[in-house]
Amino acid sequence: MTKLIFLPHEEICPEGAVIEVKPGITICDAAQENHIEIEHACEKSCACTTCHVIIREGFDSLEEATDIEEDYLDKAWGVEPDSRLSCQAVVADEDLVIEIPKYTINMVSENH
Repeated sequence: MTKLIFLPHEEICPEGAVIEVKPGITICDAAQENHIEIEHACEKSCACTTCHVIIREGFDSLEEATDIEEDYLDKAWGVEPDSRLSCQAVVADEDLVIEIPKYTINMVSENH
């Protein structure tokens, strides 16, 4: 099992969280299954930036982002070199430390 360590986010995960998942699941699906409600306005089809996360540790264990994902990441708020769309980032064998950015550019938020 791989550990996903979510850093505290004042709205989505105020205390932070540590979950264990089997490799092969996306970060977004793993979060959703564990009641960490990362937004995903495009239904996880790599067509927006609402599920943007920053991988603080373990980034190199993920497969490289596709050109389409990279194009969308260019539009994300607060993008960093270790940013990924959580709907596209598939967990491998290495533990990950994940930061959910404070803001998203979702114009049609599910939670508002």
